[in-house]
Amino acid sequence: MYFIVPLWLAAGVADWIMHRRAGIEHNSGPRESMIHLLMLAEMGLPVLAGLFLQVNALVLLLMVAAFFVHEATAMWDVSYAVTRRVVTPLEQHIHSFLEMLPLMAVSMMVLLHWNQFAALFGAGAEAADFSLRWKESPLPRHYVLWLMGAIVVFELLPYAEEFLRTLRGTSRSGVSSANRTRAQP
Repeated sequence: MYFIVPLWLAAGVADWIMHRRAGIEHNSGPRESMIHLLMLAEMGLPVLAGLFLQVNALVLLLMVAAFFVHEATAMWDVSYAVTRRVVTPLEQHIHSFLEMLPLMAVSMMVLLHWNQFAALFGAGAEAADFSLRWKESPLPRHYVLWLMGAIVVFELLPYAEEFLRTLRGTSRSGVSSANRTRAQP
């Protein structure tokens, strides 16, 4: 978590910068920004679960399910965006990181809690634990505070700003994002 999560946050900031440079408030608008907020929530829930809850079969199932839902939403995001603006190769490469880093994080959690993952399929040395309970050994407080602060500063605030910027862009132009044409390079 000390490497993957900060790298994941950095990729999120880089993607926000790409959206800002692309001027999504003038082309794809609030709808694309809402999709970004949805993806943030889809990954936020399993991150919070991993930080605060005992990782067991239920939490692993949540993480895996959230990953696949996030991937489907990412496909929707790009499918929507490319019809309304140019998505540069650099932004596409950043999206690759935003797809692979959650997979790496979930994979690490599965490896660290293999018996509970195997138990989901009726295998392994343990019975599947589907209880919700706080971590038996909480993560270091300073790490959790640092991470929560970083998520607010580097993800929540930038993407909230993006959403407000796209709303202002839509209200200024008087044109809904659904009626805008794709920006040319």
